[in-house]
Amino acid sequence: MKVITFGVFDLLHIGHILLFQHIKELAEDVHLVVAVQDDDTIKKYKPQAEIVNNLQQRMYMVGALRFVDEVVVYSDVDRDITTFDFDVFAKGPDQNHAGFQAATKWCEANGKKVVTIPRTEGISSTILRKSYLK
Repeated sequence: MKVITFGVFDLLHIGHILLFQHIKELAEDVHLVVAVQDDDTIKKYKPQAEIVNNLQQRMYMVGALRFVDEVVVYSDVDRDITTFDFDVFAKGPDQNHAGFQAATKWCEANGKKVVTIPRTEGISSTILRKSYLK
């Protein structure tokens, strides 16, 4: 079973790793594809974002994790999800902006399962950024 998840993954933290682990535990034969958002799109939608690691660095770090089988690049989740080969779309409960809503609807209309993986409480890239970069 091929599962895809999308994110920026700039400040890689325990919440990300647990997300990947929970996805791998969905079934015995999970092939996890992690889609990492490109730098230009991040700047387009979040011009104030302070990105620490560039796309290549983020892809390398994500790909180095034992839970991750494949790393790909994406720009817009609602458009790009239609181009990937997968069975299940895994997302976090906070991934609910219009792009993720459209991606979810596309999955439902095209026979793809959608699962929501719970967040790790008390940790996020935003919290880390506020704690360490200011």
